[in-house]
Amino acid sequence: MKKIFFIFIFIVGSIVSAQTEFGVKGGLNFTFFKVTEGDFGTNPDTEIGYYGGFFVDFPVDNGFHIQPELLYKGIGDFRFLNAPIYLKYDIYNTVHILVGPSLNYFFDFFVNKFKVRADLSLDYDFSSALSMHMKYTIGFEELSPNVLFLGLGYRL
Repeated sequence: MKKIFFIFIFIVGSIVSAQTEFGVKGGLNFTFFKVTEGDFGTNPDTEIGYYGGFFVDFPVDNGFHIQPELLYKGIGDFRFLNAPIYLKYDIYNTVHILVGPSLNYFFDFFVNKFKVRADLSLDYDFSSALSMHMKYTIGFEELSPNVLFLGLGYRL
């Protein structure tokens, strides 16, 4: 069993190029709930939360990257894991756009603990290590609110 583990680590390590970047990120999220109350129409309600986690940036070719992330998020009484898998494109040396699916696992949600959502993100590099990002997550279901994320990232 140990040999299989070490062979797996060796293969994964050899696939990952020297240009692969690892980092941490965190910040605030703004959740926009839409609640319909009788005949009074739709009243948006906003709640502020937090998030933090890490990311890996795999360069692919000509300004394209694959960037998976694993984030822990808190919104009010809800806690969940968020695992977006982004296709990242370098618009300019310091400006990037990221799009992709977002896999979410809610620890304390009602019945459906797993949800898939869509993310669109912009990333700006202040330096080779520090970046700022803004991400918008679109919920596809009635109980999946839209979320705006603002935060910082640090490449290790």
